[in-house]
Amino acid sequence: MEVDIPEVKAEVEAAFAIYETALGANDVETLGRLFRDAPETIRYGIGENLYGFAEIAAFRSARSPAGLARTIERTVITTYGRDFAVASTLFRRDSMPGKIGRQMQTWVRTEDGWKVVAAHVSVIAEA
Repeated sequence: MEVDIPEVKAEVEAAFAIYETALGANDVETLGRLFRDAPETIRYGIGENLYGFAEIAAFRSARSPAGLARTIERTVITTYGRDFAVASTLFRRDSMPGKIGRQMQTWVRTEDGWKVVAAHVSVIAEA
C-alpha cells in the first residue's frame, strides 16, 4: 500500500476544502453530498451521536447557521492507497473562547467520488 500518492492526496484535499467552504456557509446540500448516503455512516458531534445518513442530514437541516465560521489549523490529510483517507484538523470559533475543536474524518472513494463515512468532532479546553 502506498501512502500519500500525490494525485490521490490532491483529490482528498480538494474534497476537504469543499467541505470547509460548505460548512462555513451552512450549505446543507453540499455537506450532504460529501457524506456517504448509507446507514453505516456515523458522525459523532460536539453534542450529538448520529448514526446513519438520515440522522446526519436531519441534524444538518435543523442546525442554526449562526456561529459556524471557524478557522482551521494543523490540518493533516493522509491517504492510504487510492481509495481511503483520513483528514484531521484543529479549529477555533469566536463563539468558543479558551477552547479548541478537533475534527477527524474518514474518507472513502466511491463511484460518486470521495465521501465521508465516519466523522468525530470534539472540543476541549485550550492548553
